Parts: sequence; structure tokens; C-alpha cells
Amino acid sequence: MRSIAKGLGLGSAAMALTALTALAWPGTAGAAPTGTASLYAPSALVLSVTAGPDAETGTVLRAVTLVCSPTPGGTHPNPAAACAELRANGSQLDPLAAPAADAVCTREWNPMTVTAVGVWQGRRLSYSYTFANPCGLRHTSGTLFGF
Repeated sequence: MRSIAKGLGLGSAAMALTALTALAWPGTAGAAPTGTASLYAPSALVLSVTAGPDAETGTVLRAVTLVCSPTPGGTHPNPAAACAELRANGSQLDPLAAPAADAVCTREWNPMTVTAVGVWQGRRLSYSYTFANPCGLRHTSGTLFGF
């Protein structure tokens, strides 16, 4: 019985020493894999339309994904045009969300909020724009929020 207890004690000590060495030793033990290197900065957004003046408390009516690099894709109905608009405007999305100059809408207050959240060219992006009513949203000058 004594040799079994002694053997368990030595085994536990060896396991503890191995674990301690793995944690303290510099190198790749416990390191997360780095993944594959890419020539393109990540550009992927989730776009949504919410009923209400605030995207946090409103009701999400629809949402799509938009991936722009290395090639346009996602669930957006026109990813190539939306990515081209983003590249032309950078992270300044107000011109893409603003209603067209020739839009004729009533002045009712029935707010609709669009959001774009994700990463654009390697940088975090969080954007929100509130329209006075659905007419303003339907008449945006760009295709980014036309889904």
C-alpha cells in the first residue's frame, strides 16, 4: 500500500511540474493559432433596418451581411455596388444614408433607423442614422441601405 501512495505522489508531482513548465516556458504552449495571413484588411458589416428612433430599443425589421474583401459578398442584394459606395466614401456614411435631393416625402414622424456595425478596412465601424419615416429610407441616394 505504501508503494502505491508513494507512486501516486510522484505522479502528481510530475504532472504539476509539467503543467507549471508549460505555463512558464516561453514559446507556443497554450498560444492561439494565428490563422492565415491575408493581403486584404477585413471588411465585413452587418446592416440593419429598425423601426423606431433608436436601434437599441427598436424592432429590427431586416438585416443583411456585407463582405467587401477580398471580393464582394454576403446577403446584401447588391454587394458589388454597396462595396463600391463604401470604398468611395470611406467611413463617412452620412452621404449614403441621406435621402435623395429630389425625394418628396410627408412630414409624419414614424422613425426608421439604419445601422452598420462591423469592421471596415481593418477598423471597427459603428454607424447609425434615423430617418423621419419610411419614405426617407426608400429614397436614399445610395444602395448601401437599399435592402
